[in-house]
Amino acid sequence: MRESGKPHASARSGWGWPLAAFTVAALVSTPVVVVLGSVGFDSDGVWSHLAETLLATYITNTLLLALGVSLLSLLIGVGCAWAVTLCRFPGRRLFAWALLLPLAIPTYLVAYTYTDLLQFSGPVQSWLRGTFEWSRQDYWFPEVRSLPGAICMLSAVLYPYVYLTARVAFLEQSVCVLEVSRTLGLGPWKSFFRVALPLARPSIIAGAMLVLMESVAEFGAVDHCAVDTFSTGIYRAWVSHGSLVAAAQLSACLMLFVAAAVAIEKLSRREARHHHATQRYRELPAWRLPGPIGWLVSAACCLPIAVGFVVPTALFAEKTFRWGDERAHEMFWELGRNTFTLAALASAIAVVLALVIAYGRRLRPGPVMNLSAATAGLGYAIPGAVIAIGVLIPLVWLDHRLGDLLSEWFGMTTGLLLSGTIVAVLLGYQVRFMAVALGITEGGLGRIRPSLDAAARTLGASQTGTLLRVHVPLLRGSLLAAALLVFVDVTKELPATLILRPFDFDTLAVRVHQLAQQERLEEASSGALAIILVGLLPVYLLSRYISRARPGAMPAETAFLSST
Repeated sequence: MRESGKPHASARSGWGWPLAAFTVAALVSTPVVVVLGSVGFDSDGVWSHLAETLLATYITNTLLLALGVSLLSLLIGVGCAWAVTLCRFPGRRLFAWALLLPLAIPTYLVAYTYTDLLQFSGPVQSWLRGTFEWSRQDYWFPEVRSLPGAICMLSAVLYPYVYLTARVAFLEQSVCVLEVSRTLGLGPWKSFFRVALPLARPSIIAGAMLVLMESVAEFGAVDHCAVDTFSTGIYRAWVSHGSLVAAAQLSACLMLFVAAAVAIEKLSRREARHHHATQRYRELPAWRLPGPIGWLVSAACCLPIAVGFVVPTALFAEKTFRWGDERAHEMFWELGRNTFTLAALASAIAVVLALVIAYGRRLRPGPVMNLSAATAGLGYAIPGAVIAIGVLIPLVWLDHRLGDLLSEWFGMTTGLLLSGTIVAVLLGYQVRFMAVALGITEGGLGRIRPSLDAAARTLGASQTGTLLRVHVPLLRGSLLAAALLVFVDVTKELPATLILRPFDFDTLAVRVHQLAQQERLEEASSGALAIILVGLLPVYLLSRYISRARPGAMPAETAFLSST
């Protein structure tokens, strides 16, 4: 808009934010591009061997795992979110925040827990045989180290992503629409299926996509369950066969699978947009469930909490107090401090970078920006070990170039300045978890009406001024949710940390992995319990904020809406 002979500030700087967004997206996606760049090289027969023997198994198991975990997480997360938001039953206030507790449990710890409890020599089957005097042939017991077992265990700790998005979406829905459905004779469940669920669909699907990407990138739990997926195949191609090229080729197949799933979801929504049409909110209606049904819903909400949080925490607490790590008291503060520092820095950086990408894309939507944002988020579907390799290759190259320049100009010998430092670890975290921060931030921006941007421009605000004075205050909920979830994910992350961490710089996850590899699960329980405790604080803060996601004015933008 021009008010005089000079161009408006926003016009003069029209490409500043989009260019910054493109630069950040390119930086974050560089390790992914580096890994994929080696796809065309010769793998010395490893790829052809995998294609002939195991590729079909990898494809089948990965598809079944992703589909099973996504559907089960949707069933648990959406059902519990609707119940605690718009129904009244015993324990509802407790379940509203307790259903997020499994977020604090790493998937590999859940696998350790249930294989230890349910295997043939474990306490459950031993008690059955001793109580009923059974032999192995006298009874049937489900095999925990199997594909169905992996689906159940992953769903128990990944469903909170869907619960989080669905609960916020239900909290922010219009009372008018729900009251109209009620006057038309719809009960709570019919209103759920015919009104609330379609309106909350974008948020729910975005949460499900995070679950899908987590499940296809999962290594520790599926490897412990002896399930061959793309993730385990990538690790073996690199470690066992020594072929980074074959690992990259498998990674490319995995990313094509995730990209296809994302594209299908985008296509199904087409050009749909969801903005708030009003800034006035009233208390949501509450359907009181009768006695037996209410207690049944309470039991249904209690089950995922018990499976995903109570049982693993109780097991590790019991092992810690009975045996535990002899160096726990000596190392807890050091390892806990390292873990907290990495998580805090990574979450802060991720939120800032995600805001740059999302705002640049909002200002200049188009194929280039859409592709940049999509590429920046693909790292979430790649195993951490592969990301670590993609980070190390360019950083080592850059270190050598910097060393050569400094040696030539100043006669200095610097060694490795970036690789093998915290910088490499933090870059790996940005690649791995950018999808989480970007999805939440773009969701928040997508729900801010475009008319606010137009009003700010009319009043003479620049693009930066509009972001700082209009969008950031409205996005405080989104940014807080993004930071907390990235924090929780970083505390649990293992493969990338294991490879990229500096010398003699361990985290709680690394310590647990080292002890578990040596079959010292009793000692590893101390570190496992510490990881859970570190993750509880952000989960608690997140649950507290979500409970206030329906203020009297503009609702908190904490939904995981997919990018538009």
